Amino acid sequence: GLLSVIQRLKGSPEQELRIVLLGLDNAGKTTLLKHLASEEVSTITPTQGFNIKSVHSHGLKLNVWDIGGQRSIRSYWKKYLGSTDLLIYVIDSADQKRFEETGQELAELTEDESLTGVPLLVFANKQDLVTAAPADEIAEGLNLHTYRDREWQIQACSALSGEGVQDGMNWISSQIVNRKK
Repeated sequence: GLLSVIQRLKGSPEQELRIVLLGLDNAGKTTLLKHLASEEVSTITPTQGFNIKSVHSHGLKLNVWDIGGQRSIRSYWKKYLGSTDLLIYVIDSADQKRFEETGQELAELTEDESLTGVPLLVFANKQDLVTAAPADEIAEGLNLHTYRDREWQIQACSALSGEGVQDGMNWISSQIVNRKK
């Protein structure tokens, strides 16, 4: 479990990971990142360009690149993908009108050769809203089961309350440990 992970990492220098955090505008990427960094999430403004934060979790230093999701910025996403250790993709589970759009963006991203084999964590965010679609329905709509070239996980969460976020971070930690074996 977690104790064995920590014991294995103890004594070795802290491992650094480059994580790219993507998703459509208003999906909750910055809120998620601020929650991970234990920062106040009551006032969030749309990301113009990108934010970078280093977050410590499970004995790992995660350098997280939060890149804006406005349509005008998405064409630049691929410029940030080099040397990515893990991709986190955030979806607004309550914005069902944009599921097709977000699915197309994710499919295009995962076809990029710089992300070949890179683990994918999809946060089905805003589960605290009554209109939110369940994570399993979103996974089916995104055809995640067809992703055979990488490990993937979908995690229901609320970036605002933090519910489900730690479960996603636990999955990230397990991916790193499995990669070390």
